[in-house]
Amino acid sequence: MSTFPIHTIETAPENSKPLLENSLKSFGMIPGLHGALAESPGLLEAYQMLHKLFTESSFDNDEQTVVWQTINVEHECHYCVPAHTGIAHMMKVDPAITEALRNNTTLPTEKLQALHEFTLLMVRNRGRVSEQELEAFYAAGYTQRQVLDIILGISQKVISNYTNHVAKTPVDAPFQKFAWQPATV
Repeated sequence: MSTFPIHTIETAPENSKPLLENSLKSFGMIPGLHGALAESPGLLEAYQMLHKLFTESSFDNDEQTVVWQTINVEHECHYCVPAHTGIAHMMKVDPAITEALRNNTTLPTEKLQALHEFTLLMVRNRGRVSEQELEAFYAAGYTQRQVLDIILGISQKVISNYTNHVAKTPVDAPFQKFAWQPATV
């Protein structure tokens, strides 16, 4: 059991209150992750800014989902995998994409598969990729900007995935139907 609080607007540190109010306006609720992040106003603000910037990146909704869920599954985040499954449904992402990511199966297109594989390389190798791996990513139709946009997505997901690990954030009610467990080997 975690001792990390899941803050409400009433219990949050003063500098987190307006940030949680923004969450409430944006989502119609305060996601548990945001409540956990609120203990550190700077971390909550950083997460919200990175989220905004990543949604404005060079990736479309399908590609954003591939980057987010690739990282969530690799980090085995009990909270973010179901949350981003629900978010992907709201974003009208093909369910075949989300199911492939959740189940570690092949994605529906070669281009999305290349994005998934390159994102995994970036996470697993801590950004150390070879020229050959970069060239393969470019050959799939991606650009240098998109290499950097993956780093932006990783930055956002490290904040959320690591926070959820230490805070043991309960999955929000709207996403509980998308509960997920890592595959056992």
